[in-house]
Amino acid sequence: MADDKDTSRPAPVEVRIDKRQVRVLAHPLRMRLVGALRVKGPATATTLAEMLGTNTGATSYHLRQLAEVGLVVEDPDRGSGRQRWWQAAHDVTNWEATDFDDDPDARAAIEWIQGDQVRLLAETADRWFATQHEWSPAWRDGFGMSDIFMTIPPARLEELKAEVWQVLERYHRAAEPDASADSDARPVQVFLAAYPLREEYQ
Repeated sequence: MADDKDTSRPAPVEVRIDKRQVRVLAHPLRMRLVGALRVKGPATATTLAEMLGTNTGATSYHLRQLAEVGLVVEDPDRGSGRQRWWQAAHDVTNWEATDFDDDPDARAAIEWIQGDQVRLLAETADRWFATQHEWSPAWRDGFGMSDIFMTIPPARLEELKAEVWQVLERYHRAAEPDASADSDARPVQVFLAAYPLREEYQ
């Protein structure tokens, strides 16, 4: 188990997204661009276009839109001449659902982003179901989903989410940056979600 004091990786840089940022981020390609930069690290528009199956012009345009609101920044140590390297400005973007109650456009944007997260979860699960037979028994046992039913007030649910997030951050910081140090290491994506219980079960 990872030690609480293990700091082999720095703590993630988090930002509380604002109304302007959420309106810019609510776009399929922009969401993928930010995700790719967070996972893969700094890259050029050309590299990102190849990675995401789009064209460099569109990638460059959307990177500039993201840069205008501070969600991506240029990497000054890598750029040379006309070649611009981009990096994610933050490791984690967070918000509260009520942050945008007074702005219908921002509220619609955050609802689209939340829906996109659910679509990503479903797509990720479908890919796993289609290929799980190709993985070792250890990984087949490690991957997957679980759930639990509980009755809890909203303040306690916030505490629960915060505590679980602290565990995820601890393991993230303790992860070996060089995956070659462990031949069994693979990139994984962990989702955290809490939703109301379906009415028929209440």
